[in-house]
Amino acid sequence: MHTTSPLSALRQWLQENNLDGMIVPRSDAWQSEYCAPYDEKLAWLTGFDGSAGLALVLKDKALLFVDGRYQVQARVQVNMDDIAIHHLHNEPLAEWLLKNAEAGMRIGFEALLMTNAEFTQLSATPCELVPLDLSPFDTLWTDRPAAPAGLIREMPDDISGEGSADKRQRVAEILAGKAADYLAITQPDNIAWLLNVRGSDISTSPVPLSFALLGRDGHVEWFVNDNKLSNLPDSFRHTVTIAPQDAFIGRCQQLAKGKRVMVDADSAPVALRFAIEPDGEIIWQTDPITLMKAHKNPVELAGYRECHHQDGAAWVNFLAWLSREVPKRQAAGQPLTELEVQAKQLAFRQQQPGFIEQSFATISASSSNAAMCHYHSSEASNKTLGHDHFYLNDSGGQYHNGTTDATRTLAWGKVDPQQRLHYTAVLRGFLSLITLQFPSGSQGHQLDAFARRPLWEMGLDYDHGTGHGVGHQLLIHENPHRFAKKVNPWPLMAGNIMTIEPGYYLAGSHGIRIENQVEIVESRPGFCAFASLTLIPIDLSQAELHLLNEQEKQWLDEYHQKVREALSPLVDSDARPWLFEATAPIRVSR
Repeated sequence: MHTTSPLSALRQWLQENNLDGMIVPRSDAWQSEYCAPYDEKLAWLTGFDGSAGLALVLKDKALLFVDGRYQVQARVQVNMDDIAIHHLHNEPLAEWLLKNAEAGMRIGFEALLMTNAEFTQLSATPCELVPLDLSPFDTLWTDRPAAPAGLIREMPDDISGEGSADKRQRVAEILAGKAADYLAITQPDNIAWLLNVRGSDISTSPVPLSFALLGRDGHVEWFVNDNKLSNLPDSFRHTVTIAPQDAFIGRCQQLAKGKRVMVDADSAPVALRFAIEPDGEIIWQTDPITLMKAHKNPVELAGYRECHHQDGAAWVNFLAWLSREVPKRQAAGQPLTELEVQAKQLAFRQQQPGFIEQSFATISASSSNAAMCHYHSSEASNKTLGHDHFYLNDSGGQYHNGTTDATRTLAWGKVDPQQRLHYTAVLRGFLSLITLQFPSGSQGHQLDAFARRPLWEMGLDYDHGTGHGVGHQLLIHENPHRFAKKVNPWPLMAGNIMTIEPGYYLAGSHGIRIENQVEIVESRPGFCAFASLTLIPIDLSQAELHLLNEQEKQWLDEYHQKVREALSPLVDSDARPWLFEATAPIRVSR
């Protein structure tokens, strides 16, 4: 039976509504990196399911804009006869429209799915941006999954380290200092942190999809659907005013008259601007909760350290199992597959006390699949593990007291000499940054090049950031801090949690990444350093160790000694011999 393709259906809808095109972002109303199936509009429309991108659908063409992580993946998933791939940052949508759009073209968009910053940029193009009253996906996407309704739970004060009332008061004092009447909170992880709650709307992202208004008196109006609240005690529900989620924009419009409302300049939907500006004043500023949340308190820091012991034990049990099973299965003519391996790793994590769920979908990537930075294995793409190529595993866990994220690239034989040089360059870049001492208050972009230099010396680079913040049983990619080429104006201070993860990727061949999660600590007056939270041996079998300097070798030996001492009491007995071998000093074993 003939069925209309999503692109054709959308084009017909545009024609019926007197529109020349539509912008379809890969985002929900909260700009979530990982969306609930209900909000995966871009994937339904194009087939691309990466975590960043947007489409422009016109009468005669469709364009998909994705960043460097997804250039390979998009070309695999998308029908290139129907959709052209562009770079999200190097040739962004606004630039394309400036060069190609005809004056007066009517381009539709959903105001809850576009930030004010994006709207401002696109408003400079020849197009007329038309906010839609109704989403076409409500009718065109006939088998659309149900809206998320995950239950919400409390985050105990003895794990969060600070009560919600104290947090609200701290934010209220900032509002008073800015002469603001309200803070409009649109980032779910900020709401979760402020209210000391965690949600389950999106797998691996324990945040409740909701909105909130915080008044200068510290009172919170929480816009959240009631079907998510049955696990919260009445004592909590009496501390806030609760209203339906879809009442948020209307409430902002109602209270705005004569009031000053603080709105996040980068993440808030432009729908807020449309609601507030006619009668009220907007104070455009980064939500102050974002930076407060990124500075972890002593209880949170202790939780990170503890959960990394559990996660490290799970990793060692897993890696020891791999060391036995890869050669055994290959010799039997039944090599392990990516999907088998990631399922086994999850089973090892599930044995650990305090484990709740994965912190993101595991990247289990063998040989050329690892060239896709955010690859996820499927039955169609599932490769085997073997002796002559790399296997990359990027995974993490949500534990009751923290969140983990680490990557290891492994091989069980000898990869070719060029790949060994690539691996060594990535390792040296990792060591260059993780051993760095830097002035307190330095910014992420100022440190990023330390991790890239060994690759740059070979004329190579990687098209993603070098590290990101990590939430406390919250989002795996937490704002505002980043290590990347792009300017990140936020000072790095003791108490921030980051990852360090340089890599190298050659399409059709291999991918390499080494990643540790780190705590920023004071090293000497006015300076900071990185203390590794991750406790996992680093595979040195593929490294050209003669290219490492003495400082790099010393760090590896000291790190491996720390891993060995911390984990040997925690790992399974059959994994302990592998742990001791994998963490032996370089000069002794290699």
